[in-house]
Amino acid sequence: MRFLLGLVALTTLAITASPAEAAKKQKATPAKAAATVEQRTPAPPITDKENLVYLDLSTGGRVTIRLYPNVAPKMVERFKTLTRQHFYDGLKFHRVIEGFMAQTGDPKGDGTGGSTLPDLPAEFNWMPHVRGAVSAAREGAAPDASAEDKTKAENSANSQFFIVLAPKLGLDKKYTVFGRVISGMEYVDAVARGEPPANPSRILHAYIVADNPPAYTPPPMAPALPPLTEAPQVPAIGVAPPAKPVARKPVAPRKK
Repeated sequence: MRFLLGLVALTTLAITASPAEAAKKQKATPAKAAATVEQRTPAPPITDKENLVYLDLSTGGRVTIRLYPNVAPKMVERFKTLTRQHFYDGLKFHRVIEGFMAQTGDPKGDGTGGSTLPDLPAEFNWMPHVRGAVSAAREGAAPDASAEDKTKAENSANSQFFIVLAPKLGLDKKYTVFGRVISGMEYVDAVARGEPPANPSRILHAYIVADNPPAYTPPPMAPALPPLTEAPQVPAIGVAPPAKPVARKPVAPRKK
């Protein structure tokens, strides 16, 4: 009986409280929805050629990257500006870690360089560092660095970027994701590994698709090395050169 009375009381309380809870939910829902819409502005359509980039790689093919100005407008604009200046043409992948990422965009080729344009503020967003994500490289900061130094490092993105080879969600909201590979990932997978690689792979050309780029052109073949020839033997001083062998006609076997 006590159990039944308690159950009835709880049911009555739940029914009584329901309108208030419903009112709270109704008030909270529009605000949450507005925040979601504000944070996740729709990306440009995948057919928008102004936000598609081709990277022609020395590994044998063309990579297509979709840009997301809805989450990182400053980095996307920088990437497009440098691409149209042919800044990325010929740059090598200077740091490639198996199962992690392939980094490029440094004219010095050692990870310390950038463009002549000013560094960009961080645009950390909700996009994850999944396979194929394109993210802005920046300076690092020691764990015990001051808040000022950490902020400075976060706001140091410039021209360098990396393509994620395998999911690294620990980088989320610590680096600016601004694009995603939508085709040609196999050519990124083929990039030479190393820090730095002994024989680094390169970006042959980078294009904005809206600029009507030419078809992919393979890199020129390395010139063939001339065949090795034996150096003429020079006899030692005081030693007569060996006599040339006398040519002899083949002799038929004698008849018995």
